[in-house]
Amino acid sequence: MPALSSSVDVIVAGQDPSGAYVACPNFPPYRFSWFRDGCFIAEAMRVAGQRESAERFLDWGARVILATPDGPWDCRYNLDGTRDVSEWPKRQLDGLGLYLLQVRRMGGTRWNDAGACVRRYLDAHWGDACFDWWEEREGVHASTLWCLGEGLDSDDVRAEALRRVDDRLDASLLVIGTEEIVARVEEGLVSPSGGVHRHSEDVYFGGGEWLLLTAMLGLAYVEQGRLDDAREKLAWVRAHARPEGLPEQSQDHLLHPDAYDGWVRKWGPPPSPLLWSHATELFLAARLET
Repeated sequence: MPALSSSVDVIVAGQDPSGAYVACPNFPPYRFSWFRDGCFIAEAMRVAGQRESAERFLDWGARVILATPDGPWDCRYNLDGTRDVSEWPKRQLDGLGLYLLQVRRMGGTRWNDAGACVRRYLDAHWGDACFDWWEEREGVHASTLWCLGEGLDSDDVRAEALRRVDDRLDASLLVIGTEEIVARVEEGLVSPSGGVHRHSEDVYFGGGEWLLLTAMLGLAYVEQGRLDDAREKLAWVRAHARPEGLPEQSQDHLLHPDAYDGWVRKWGPPPSPLLWSHATELFLAARLET
């Protein structure tokens, strides 16, 4: 898979005229736009010099937010910005924190009104229980709090996130990325093939290795100056490309292989391409300047 340009192309192809990024165009349960996925994708596109694409996503998010200016907001919406009326667990706060972070990084005043609405809401609700990144557990989660702390630029919220990192070993903690967290993920969630699992109880499509988490581990290595290790993770991610792009996960090493067929019968093959996978590959490649 060609470096950089291929991931940009997949992301551009997956951006709706509304500005929304579809999570996965080929997997019906993911034909929506998540604030969380979208903000990671927008950041990668900004870093890759595709600012206009990132701006269009933030514009889409602003329209969604300003349609209900007092909140609450869901984690995902239809591509046209209307609400998803399914029973999906949509109470998730991390994407809103990431939206604030992206607004700050992009600069200017274009999204100030939407950002002010989100900030008011999160100032009052950052400690509320919600679903985790994986939409499996309801509670107060370290990775969610870190995203909120980054968005609010709050040392207090970030400190609360750090107080909760021992609640559960989950690779979403790589968003925090301290040396201790990286060491714990290396010890407990890196597969024999080198990919990163979400958590030890993961049965979703058998619990494979997630490409975006493997790239996130690579990004943590960059921060630590472990550039050879980071390059190995980037090579692992790229080695798992399929003709249509980068999938959500690899089945090299399943934690719970007996669960795989049940998910395939329910929803078909695992999602591919996943735009979030492409975003983390793109960002890691840019950090390594390859």
